[in-house]
Amino acid sequence: MAKRKPNERVAESPIADVFEGRHPSASEKEWAEKTLGPALEKSPEKPIGAATGTNLDEHGSARFTTISDVPIRRLYTAADLPEDWSYEKYLSHPGEPPYTRGIHASGYRGKLWTMRQFSGFASPEETNQRYKYLLEHGGGGLSVAFDLPTLMGYDSDHAMSEGEVGKCGVAIDSLEDMEILFDGIDLEKITTSMTINSPASVLWAMYLVVAEKQGADWKKISGTIQNDILKEYIAQKEYIYPPAPSMRLVIDTFEFGSRFTPRFNTISISGYHIREAGSTALQELAFTLYDGVEYVEWARRRGLDVDEFGPRLSFFFNAHNDFFEELAKYRAARKIWYRLMKERFGAKNARTWLMRFHTQTAGVSLTAQQPMNNIARVALQALAAVLGGTQSLHCDAFDEALALPTADAARIALRTQQILAYESGVAQTVDPLGGSYFLEKFTLDMEKGAFDYFQKLDAMGGMVKAIERGYPQKEIAEASYQYQRAVEAREKVIVGANDFVIEEKRPETLYIGESVAKHQSEKLAALRKRRSNDEVRRRLDALKKAAAQEPKAAGSAKISDANTMPYIVDAVRAYATVGEICEALRQVYGTYEEVSIT
Repeated sequence: MAKRKPNERVAESPIADVFEGRHPSASEKEWAEKTLGPALEKSPEKPIGAATGTNLDEHGSARFTTISDVPIRRLYTAADLPEDWSYEKYLSHPGEPPYTRGIHASGYRGKLWTMRQFSGFASPEETNQRYKYLLEHGGGGLSVAFDLPTLMGYDSDHAMSEGEVGKCGVAIDSLEDMEILFDGIDLEKITTSMTINSPASVLWAMYLVVAEKQGADWKKISGTIQNDILKEYIAQKEYIYPPAPSMRLVIDTFEFGSRFTPRFNTISISGYHIREAGSTALQELAFTLYDGVEYVEWARRRGLDVDEFGPRLSFFFNAHNDFFEELAKYRAARKIWYRLMKERFGAKNARTWLMRFHTQTAGVSLTAQQPMNNIARVALQALAAVLGGTQSLHCDAFDEALALPTADAARIALRTQQILAYESGVAQTVDPLGGSYFLEKFTLDMEKGAFDYFQKLDAMGGMVKAIERGYPQKEIAEASYQYQRAVEAREKVIVGANDFVIEEKRPETLYIGESVAKHQSEKLAALRKRRSNDEVRRRLDALKKAAAQEPKAAGSAKISDANTMPYIVDAVRAYATVGEICEALRQVYGTYEEVSIT
């Protein structure tokens, strides 16, 4: 036998992992020794990507991981599941607790997921035509993208809006714009999701008044406002006011919605933007669900009953490239929310236990290089969302890494969903991958990892306190850095971007010029001339007075006298603008500056 040199690293047996931390059966042990071992001796495993960094273990052997850098075994068997694992205890049937296999007993056989297209660009007039185009081509719901000034609570003619009007979504300045946006679209017959957060109550009020002007019954209209301010502080950074008053505005919408719009979801608790900021799948899951915990805690402090507003809480997740990691995330999310609602908050209404979620494919995964490759990425991501049991879905267009989507690109994205629904067969059976050793182990690991994060966040005093300390921001920044390092080292391959690269011609894209800003500014000037500005001032003063008061719980049929929503609705009816309403609230609450996370 050759003598080992000093400090020479001794490689671990290539089959050692079969025996460590597991309870393999006799036949699996025999397979490892007689079949796997000789095969690995003859042909060692090779990493996917550069054989450096994250792709090598401490012995120099190939290491395989998810996009979130979670280690993956070569084979999963019953030995990877808890020894007490049983179908009844860990899975159960679709439509029954803990909802691992879905919240509906028959899956999509009774109703397909809602096919949404996140759309909005330039002026309300142009976006209205795009909406009608999408609905004519089989879209089942609308999802409104607003431009940056609207998201930040500024009118199109404000100095802070220069260069941004209509560029990343539709410009909405007043009720007049919202009326144009939904002209010819029956709001009782369509569901609408609005991706708006800090000014959510203002845009929602505009939507409600448009519905009112159409003669629609508020109790019959349905849809969702995103209204998730916590993820803004964590990830997307489109906040206006400090956390506490922002949370107060969110709870005002909960209270108002539970009384007047019982079919409208007053929040979509969003992991999507957390993931887009660079988080791992587990961080997306944990921070999103704990944001939900924080909203429930604040609502209960207001005196609201979780079984009254809980059924209208909804969620919004990312669908990224790592297929099984995404599936495990969705399944774990349902299990965790059920446990939280039942055990932590004592919810008795079974509808409160159900996690309903929308999914959007991962914009951050799209490449500007070889953009047609994005069609394949989006199809794979959408498949994971559907197999994970999403209630609604948006597929990104292939050209979105370059610009807002063209009409043709938006149609291909919609057709991707339709092919999944009508040609692939995946809608015919519930949770078809349920029972997979790999998927069940991954789901359990996701669940455990999320509760580990919850313990840390509880110890900090909740998510608002954690945000003020910069904790979730730091966690995401570190995960994002590690992934980017791996991409630059080609340890994680991005087809067409860091490998399989070619020379290519840039495709035609949608261009939004400055004429939109001019058009919106002219409309605003005309509006301010013809409306009653005295009435606008009176209603804004009333809003400021209510916003400055501490809201107190009212009876079951009423809302707090200081709830801001009725005052915002009144201001909207008088054609106060988004910027004017948000400025009134700025005067009461001030603005927020982010803490450093260095």
